[in-house]
Amino acid sequence: MNLTIKKIEDAQVIRKGVVPFRVGDSVKVSLKIKEGEKERIQAYEGLVTAIQGSGSKLKFTVRKISYGVGVEKTFYYQSPMIKEVKTTRSGKVRRAKLFYLRGKLNKKDARIQENKKAVRIPSEGVAESAKTAPVAEVASAAEETKA
Repeated sequence: MNLTIKKIEDAQVIRKGVVPFRVGDSVKVSLKIKEGEKERIQAYEGLVTAIQGSGSKLKFTVRKISYGVGVEKTFYYQSPMIKEVKTTRSGKVRRAKLFYLRGKLNKKDARIQENKKAVRIPSEGVAESAKTAPVAEVASAAEETKA
């Protein structure tokens, strides 16, 4: 590819870094929808069946079942219409493209096994568990309960 074109494309990248999802993950894509002069956010939740391209041309396909009909939608990851992409569930797959799911319309057949090794970053406002609390705080809390 021409270096001049590559520099122009790299300058247009909105979201830098690694893509926060992989093929087989369930994602929730928040889209900006413009109706007349109003603008609202609409969520599109489904399974990532394919990821193509790289850089500013990266696009991914999300499949969901709506009223018994399979619906696929392809999004450009760098699109300004996408507000955010959240991973709701990480899937364990051995394929780069999950086109075999197109023949499976009911949810039970199209289910993908969850990946247990996926690293989850806890969201803000989540209470600490006893395992993650520092030892000094646990010891001082135990002394207060004894007193």
